[in-house]
Amino acid sequence: MNKKVFVTGATGYIGGSVALKLRQAGFQVTGLTRTDEGAVKLRELGISPYIGTLNDFEPLIQAAKEADIVVNAADSDNIFAVTTLLTALEGSGKTFVHTSGSSIVGDKAAGEYTSKVYHEEIIEALPEKLARVTIDRTVLAAANRGIRSMVICPSLIYGTGYGIHKDSIQVPWLIELALKRGAACHIGKGENVWSNVHIDDLVELYLLAIERAPAGSFFFAENGEASIREVGEAINRAFELGPETEMMSLDEAINQWGPEAAHFAFGSNSRVRSTKARKMLGWNPKGTALLEEIENGCYKK
Repeated sequence: MNKKVFVTGATGYIGGSVALKLRQAGFQVTGLTRTDEGAVKLRELGISPYIGTLNDFEPLIQAAKEADIVVNAADSDNIFAVTTLLTALEGSGKTFVHTSGSSIVGDKAAGEYTSKVYHEEIIEALPEKLARVTIDRTVLAAANRGIRSMVICPSLIYGTGYGIHKDSIQVPWLIELALKRGAACHIGKGENVWSNVHIDDLVELYLLAIERAPAGSFFFAENGEASIREVGEAINRAFELGPETEMMSLDEAINQWGPEAAHFAFGSNSRVRSTKARKMLGWNPKGTALLEEIENGCYKK
């Protein structure tokens, strides 16, 4: 297989995992990195470094034109990078995979439960997430510009990454706070629910989408769900912190993580279903379930 792939975010958690898996599958992979240090680490993994940033216009254009497939996994909210890459690929018929995130359906529930579950066909976003939804729709609309464009929208991701950066955000941050305070914490009641997906399964979805997905496809990525309080209880068990979790106010959470993370990563519901990925691509996730991974998997090492 001689197809060339250009991956932004190649030193990150998602992008690095996808880049390494693609290389192992026989693709020629080039990864964007901002630093010489990142370049050295990418070479050690067999990935060709391309030094630059998402804000570089001509270098991004050139890198995308040299590739058969472009995977954008660096910044879901950078419209300038997305439009630059789409400009480079216009009319080529090449594949463009953009990474979004299921916080687009977050509800700022401050720890309260909702029964609302989203499928790919209907997305209702709050004002804070409209910019990301607009980017997703711009990518999907590029199918009409001669680009095999698609969006993968992961839920809460967990497990050890394959590349340089091994950790996701939500679970490690909750563990860090729990160890600092002596008990796992959640905003309000912690009854807000997040769908989740193991990094192994997510990477497999990228490969299947690159192989099989038609232009203009949008895929949620999930394989189960849990409330943030349930995640906290699993953290308590894993690190022997006792049976009780602690409530924290929204303001405490904002002081700890900032408003974006407090409202949308830890206080919201983000419940989605991957019906389309399963039916259209034959995606069959098999990764260890979230609570099991926390209690007995990579987070205890």
